[in-house]
Amino acid sequence: MTRVLGVDSGGSGLRVALAEAGALDKAGTAVSAEPVRTGPDGIDAGHMLEQLVPMARSLLERSGGGEPAAVVIGAAGMATLGGRLRAELPAALAASLGVRRLGLAADAVTAYAGALGQRPGAVVAAGTGMIALGTDLASWRRADGWGHLLGDCGGGAWIGRAGLEAALRAHDGRRGGSRPLLARMEALFGPAAELPGQLYPRPDRPAVLASFAPEVAACAEHDPVAAGILARAAAHIVEAAAAVCPAGAGTPGGCDVAVTGGVPKLGDSLLVPLRAELADQVPGARLVPAAGDPLSGALLLAEAVATGRLLLPPHPTMLHVVMEPDA
Repeated sequence: MTRVLGVDSGGSGLRVALAEAGALDKAGTAVSAEPVRTGPDGIDAGHMLEQLVPMARSLLERSGGGEPAAVVIGAAGMATLGGRLRAELPAALAASLGVRRLGLAADAVTAYAGALGQRPGAVVAAGTGMIALGTDLASWRRADGWGHLLGDCGGGAWIGRAGLEAALRAHDGRRGGSRPLLARMEALFGPAAELPGQLYPRPDRPAVLASFAPEVAACAEHDPVAAGILARAAAHIVEAAAAVCPAGAGTPGGCDVAVTGGVPKLGDSLLVPLRAELADQVPGARLVPAAGDPLSGALLLAEAVATGRLLLPPHPTMLHVVMEPDA
């Protein structure tokens, strides 16, 4: 039996899944709600191991013991903050779990694999932030993912911030304001004058901003300002997809594009302009549903690493694969 382990590490915690190759849909899972810490040296490898190893051992023991044939870890920040993980995890997981085939991937890569598998195309992960990733199976192309201060345009924090700005414009009597959004802002956060004090000192500002995105969507059906915010978000999402789409990928006419994360769940007020923007910016592209999530993508990649069938291109920071010489 060839068992593989997939890991998804993000802002909401750590998820681990164990499955037999060829039967990934029957995975057993374990979840920790504690996010892996990030410090001055990047993602804390020790803290990840403290959580991951006991969860993995428990899953392995429940399925008969032994060692996983391969492990793939997808982590938020892996591309820019994953230096310690790449340096420390291979030896640590070999010692603790007998891991001889290991993949360390950016969460955008596992989101891509979960959504489209191992075929060419483009995936936009639009949750609190927003990043687009595309491949022709020879190399990766990335757009945005620069964080809520410099980018992530069209993501949940961007939408929420634009909604709060429109609310404050209405409070001030400036053009571009929205009275419905002002009412929703005051219902959730209190008087407008108190909002900066609530928001600026918080370390989780992106999540707080993103929490207002559903309010923008709720107002969009009857408020043109809110509807305009979602239309601009759709344009930003498609701009990122257009930047990474490999020509001719997926379909005879062009590129398969999947949009994942919480933002597409905002509904037709975002999806209708998104489809129109895609037809305008990327003629021939096809919007396809995501087949799975980042955890299922980590499992799929672990199966590919275990069986020697990895088609997605390795990359020093985005998809780093480590194998023992005789593995």
